[in-house]
Amino acid sequence: MEILPLMLASLVGFTHAFEADHLVALSSIVTRRNNTFLAVKDGIFWGLGHTSTILLVGCIFILGTCSMNFASFKYLEGCVGIMLIFLGFRRLYEITKTELKPTQEHHSAHAHEHKLAYRVGLLHGLAGSGTLILSVLTTLKSPFSGMAYLLIFGIGSIAGMMVAAGIFSIPFSEKLLKKKSLRLALVLLSSLLCIALGCKIVYQNFIH
Repeated sequence: MEILPLMLASLVGFTHAFEADHLVALSSIVTRRNNTFLAVKDGIFWGLGHTSTILLVGCIFILGTCSMNFASFKYLEGCVGIMLIFLGFRRLYEITKTELKPTQEHHSAHAHEHKLAYRVGLLHGLAGSGTLILSVLTTLKSPFSGMAYLLIFGIGSIAGMMVAAGIFSIPFSEKLLKKKSLRLALVLLSSLLCIALGCKIVYQNFIH
């Protein structure tokens, strides 16, 4: 029966948000925030970007307007690795630039923009859509059910990223921001994890 996969779609989407490459990318973005509200909004925008590309690719392949070449998704995964490396180095540059003026980093004119989170979500969704759509095609026979699954999955992933972003934002709240050494250590850790995982993904998909 197709009803059971649809019922589980939101749970699968929620847990999907907690994959390693998603979390390290989100952590790099969230370290730019000084309150939970803005961080959670980053999580929402990441989820919206992720869902946008999944639904777009799903429309193309599930509705049968294009044949699927799964080999190409390997290179998209590699692009996620490049993006993670970029995010890590970008964050290191930002923290170095603003280390002497930490308040400037959090009170800029762009504090309420979430374009970066949305764009990162777009690429993550594009890279991960191949495996997801293959699973949907083999489980659900109806195009309508397939698209419904992707939509419910997307909603679940948005909820998952909201939770993850909220958790990651806790160490960067106003109270802990006073502890400069702790903040710097957490940002360095997040950035280095981003770079390391990015290098691993690039190696697995472009070199190995």
